[in-house]
Amino acid sequence: MRDPGNSAAVGRAPEPTTEAEEFVNRKLIRPSLPLQRRPETGGEPALTSAEQRGPKRGNVTEQTHAEAFYFQKQIQARTPMVVVLKDGEEIHGYIDWYDRNCIKLVRGGHPNVLIYKQSIRYLFKAGENGNGRR
Repeated sequence: MRDPGNSAAVGRAPEPTTEAEEFVNRKLIRPSLPLQRRPETGGEPALTSAEQRGPKRGNVTEQTHAEAFYFQKQIQARTPMVVVLKDGEEIHGYIDWYDRNCIKLVRGGHPNVLIYKQSIRYLFKAGENGNGRR
């Protein structure tokens, strides 16, 4: 019969060894890699790989963040705005929120409206065109 308390044991534990047998000085072996020499022309240092690659994005215009600054200014002042859509429709209200693709206009007495920027022809402050409608 088997011993029910020791059913998981497979074999005996290893015998304890002396300290001299256990300690072995092992040397780390690293391959010797040839050093790559960069040709230097004249007295100028060679370019690093990042400098040789150039900009990560080619033909990207600098962002001035002027649009974000303008929208933030109008949101904080709650300036009445007129948004002219590509089909000629004018929507009056003030900008409550914006992101990369759209703006949210709050219109007094009317439901709020979310307008995609791609459908906007232009926008301006309500009093700047002379009629000042609201």
